[in-house]
Amino acid sequence: MNDRIRVPEVRLVGPNGEQVGIVPIAKALELARESDLDLVEVAPTARPPVAKLMDYGKFKYESAMKAREARKNQAHTIIKEIKLRPKIDPHDYETKKGHVVRFLKAGDKVKVTIMFRGREQSRPELGFRLLQRLADDVDDLGFVESRPKQDGRNMIMVLGPHKKKAEAKAEAKAERDAADAERDAADA
Repeated sequence: MNDRIRVPEVRLVGPNGEQVGIVPIAKALELARESDLDLVEVAPTARPPVAKLMDYGKFKYESAMKAREARKNQAHTIIKEIKLRPKIDPHDYETKKGHVVRFLKAGDKVKVTIMFRGREQSRPELGFRLLQRLADDVDDLGFVESRPKQDGRNMIMVLGPHKKKAEAKAEAKAERDAADAERDAADA
């Protein structure tokens, strides 16, 4: 930038993107001072290097704002975890399945862990059957991302949602807006 550019001549681009041509560095710096802008090297590997006349502070600010907007609109995929036991009560199973359904509807991945204790470790097929049953029950909302596999005392399976996090957020917002409109209509 400005005096830090150490080449004899540059290909100069004007403030509005117009080509000025190949000029000595002293003339380019003089043009930058006259127009009260900075001389910024944009392509240092080109022959000769390309420099542009621009307001560097404004450029940095705008690029930071664009990066911030991009980060704000990103959807982070979160892995939620549910832990089960092989001898789970039917009502408890339904409760845990409800949590898995809620997570998948929100667009999150779900890691289902079955913990084996004592003699249960000699019967891994019970855990495998339970995981298969859960995968079949939530088949309309998600898919099996990684098959059930034994990991020491635990058996692990990962379920992924059919719809992306951003789609799920948009759908949930639309449902909330519809419910708010319905409530406002009922109040009126």
